[in-house]
Amino acid sequence: MKKILLSAGIAAVVASCTSDITSLNVNPKAPEKVPAGALIANATVSLTDYLASINVNLNNFNLWAQHITETTYTDEANFDYANRDVNGNTFDRLYTDVLRDLQEAEKAVDVDINLTAAQKEQQHAVIDVLEVYTYHVLVDIFGDVPYTEALDASTVVPAYDKGEDIYTDLAARLTADIAVLGGDNGLGSYDLLYGGNSDGWKKFASSLLLKLAVRVADHDMTRATAWGATALSGGVILDAADAATLDYASAPPHANPLWDDLVQSGRSDFIAANTLGDVMNTLNDPRRAIYFRNNNTDGTVNGAPYGLASSYALFSQPGDALEDPTLPHTLIDHVEVHFLLADAAARGVTIPGATAEGLYQAAVTASILNWGGSATDAATYLAQSSVAWDATNWKSRLGTQKWISLFTRGNEAWAAQRQYDLPMNVAAEAQRVTPKRMSYGVDEYALNNANVTAAGDNYQGDKDTAPIFWDKN
Repeated sequence: MKKILLSAGIAAVVASCTSDITSLNVNPKAPEKVPAGALIANATVSLTDYLASINVNLNNFNLWAQHITETTYTDEANFDYANRDVNGNTFDRLYTDVLRDLQEAEKAVDVDINLTAAQKEQQHAVIDVLEVYTYHVLVDIFGDVPYTEALDASTVVPAYDKGEDIYTDLAARLTADIAVLGGDNGLGSYDLLYGGNSDGWKKFASSLLLKLAVRVADHDMTRATAWGATALSGGVILDAADAATLDYASAPPHANPLWDDLVQSGRSDFIAANTLGDVMNTLNDPRRAIYFRNNNTDGTVNGAPYGLASSYALFSQPGDALEDPTLPHTLIDHVEVHFLLADAAARGVTIPGATAEGLYQAAVTASILNWGGSATDAATYLAQSSVAWDATNWKSRLGTQKWISLFTRGNEAWAAQRQYDLPMNVAAEAQRVTPKRMSYGVDEYALNNANVTAAGDNYQGDKDTAPIFWDKN
């Protein structure tokens, strides 16, 4: 993982002295061409910032996973996201700030005469992995989204592709990327995740393919098995050092967005939700004092009723670790990969030298160690009958532990809750449980009505209670 070093980013093109009068039309303070590396770095930060944020105008999924809840203004905890156009803001962030930059980066790579053919191949694969990650996030949120016609300059009304079809194409793209990634990609410090080392990107791509495989397993085990085999042959992330993780800086504008939302804002908007707190208390979870502060004197989390306006001072609050501006944010790591492997093994997939139970134990242990706990903490925790591997009810057991481990990774925690059918509390004011998808934003209906309406028809008229394709009970 690499520190954010965008100061090395977009360099101005300074015209040299020349008698050519046309040079007077060049603004020496503005770049004529943005290097591909700068665009890749910017897209990486935009994607990670979105996923790390708990800003209620942008990302509500730490709330939807019911890890935290709100204090005074409780609209988002009660799933009223259209009021702030959170669905539209999500589209804008991921399509405009991430995918558009990556599209421009592809063009910049193609015309860069300073890159070798091998470096161009590597950089295109790096860009592709980031695009695949972004599209899988979009599908997991909305279901059907613009894909084959997305960002196509020839149309302002792109068609929506089915989520299942998108996943299939994403898997094919990752398979191609895995086949070529390796060695020095020529990006150097612009590569904020692996510092120019495509060996790390190959593990990232393989791990992401494994995630897609496990996501679709309840829907299509044949595809899941094939994708998983390719992922394993490519080599997945098994150690903390190989994680696709972005370190943040100690001060704005490149601090972790959590710090912006919890500290810089000067607000006290978020507290522990009783949904997560009660589960952690029941299981005597050793991460409680790390995830939250202002806990009860016996160390238990004092979670507020989910979705109910509650006093900040009277309940457990986000822990001190979350207020560190340099707290890294992870796109995928060895903890998640071990849970994915455990899931695959539990379904009967052979994982060389491993069992579902052993992989599950490794995942739980890695999570506890990641958050500052000890191996003894993990062993004691796993020795409890309520935590130990249960081959009969493995989905509930694994799903619960994965959901707990994904604290601060709201998009993934919400996905785990849906995939493993984990019980959630009814939001106090809305009197409904967590949605299964997010409905489309108002701008899409204003600008792309025919296509978004057709897509919404696949979800009972764009209802957020309708599941996406991989969400099977």
